Amino acid sequence: MAAKQIDTGTDDLLASLDEGVLTLTLNRPEARNAMSGPMTAALADQLAKAELDSGVKCLVLTGAGKGFCAGGDVKGMASRGDGTVGDNTIDSAIHRQRVNQRATAGKLFKMPKPTIASLPGAAAGAGLSLALACDMRIMAKSAILTTAFARVGFSGDYGGTYFMTQLVGSAKARELYYLSDRVSAEEALRLGLTNWVCDPDELAAKTREIALRIARGPTVAYRYMKENLNRAMHGDADDCLDLEATHHVHCGQTHDHREAAKAFVEKREPVFTGR
Repeated sequence: MAAKQIDTGTDDLLASLDEGVLTLTLNRPEARNAMSGPMTAALADQLAKAELDSGVKCLVLTGAGKGFCAGGDVKGMASRGDGTVGDNTIDSAIHRQRVNQRATAGKLFKMPKPTIASLPGAAAGAGLSLALACDMRIMAKSAILTTAFARVGFSGDYGGTYFMTQLVGSAKARELYYLSDRVSAEEALRLGLTNWVCDPDELAAKTREIALRIARGPTVAYRYMKENLNRAMHGDADDCLDLEATHHVHCGQTHDHREAAKAFVEKREPVFTGR
């Protein structure tokens, strides 16, 4: 069955659904997929719909061409002479930024479905933040990561300081933010910033392999797993133990659990249906 193409309302973001995998492609290759207003709005809209769409089992975020996302459109900022406020008051600009961040990076992190960032090339600034907001990352060997913010006089946005600190620890996160050095795919793998590294021409196939494995898995259990893991990042041990107990018992009542137990006895692979 061919992938279903979804109209996002802008050419800056492409969307398709195939076998439970929703692929969102940042599509401004001429600008290294730098974030535009229409792209950000469409991304927020598609993520909100994906969270409630039972047909979406796994979400992949990627970029068109040779890059993932260069972050904010610095050229556009330079032409305006202001990188954050534009025609808004400072208060309204802050509120708009908060709304945009929660609806994109925040949604990728919190939505009760597994999310994967597939990086064909550089992820910089807010683009890196979006990649780090996903549950897992797959990088082409030629891709690089950089916070980039110090190079353009910014402190950072879209949750990158939080996600980076959780993944590599405070000291390394400070180094990567203060110095804005480029991190190769191999170094990203060593640091735990990515889960897989592959040849550029194998990226699409590797991404599809992982995404389909998840899409065919136990949807209810994944939802609870993600909440458990997110809560564990800032909760105490007792909170985590109690939440795990509640979710574990709930999963025991699902059709997927019963099917998996039966398949185990019958020495076959389970067929999950998300119930």
